[in-house]
Amino acid sequence: MKKIVSILFLFVFFICDITTKAQTNMKPLSQLLINKSDTWSLIKKQIQKAKNPVTILPKNAENADRTLYQAQVTINSPMGAVIYETGGILIDSGWIRILGSGSRYLNRNVMKWNKGKSFSKWGERPSFILIADDVLGGFYAINGGGIDTIGIGEVFYFSPDDARWSNLQLSYSGFLNFCFQGNLAEYYKNLRWVSWKKDIKKMNGDSGFITFPFLWSKEGRNINKTTKKIVPINYLWDLYFKGETTNN
Repeated sequence: MKKIVSILFLFVFFICDITTKAQTNMKPLSQLLINKSDTWSLIKKQIQKAKNPVTILPKNAENADRTLYQAQVTINSPMGAVIYETGGILIDSGWIRILGSGSRYLNRNVMKWNKGKSFSKWGERPSFILIADDVLGGFYAINGGGIDTIGIGEVFYFSPDDARWSNLQLSYSGFLNFCFQGNLAEYYKNLRWVSWKKDIKKMNGDSGFITFPFLWSKEGRNINKTTKKIVPINYLWDLYFKGETTNN
């Protein structure tokens, strides 16, 4: 019995030691805030030239500090700049929601949203990072090896009409450019219904539409003929990744 207790103690100590080391190795916020390239100014210039409507959600300074520290990226990186300078970014009337440090309308910061999905504890290396989603529960993520062994560091899209991840072959900055300049009407041509702009106004950035029949089903191929209901975005995530609808 004593031997079993000793083994359990050593196991718990080992796990705690790994977690402590991971958290200890996290860079302090001061290092992450060293500004060498003024990346946010470059992103704002892109937004000024955007073809698609872009709304920058206001940040809360305390949340921005906390989220940047948890993300462990610098403000010189595009993702770090978006996290630190915004509460999130809405694209095309809110059809796409790019995650930042959280706001009243988009009450999810990028790290809080990923915790429990791509990693369990702060300081762990995530298998992917969810960076944005659309109103139908389509998810955009940077692949860290958890989505595919190919395309590490590239943005993948999980589409609700086939329940599969596809590699967009874009970096994070390339994804921002896609959101600002891309032909979203063409990209989403089979996923937009007649009154989508009106219907989006009824929701916030933490919710999405579930359709009946499901979009991936044969009966749900014509989105204009489906029934739509607003549900929490986490419900849509669980539907695909904890339910039985995913093909992966």
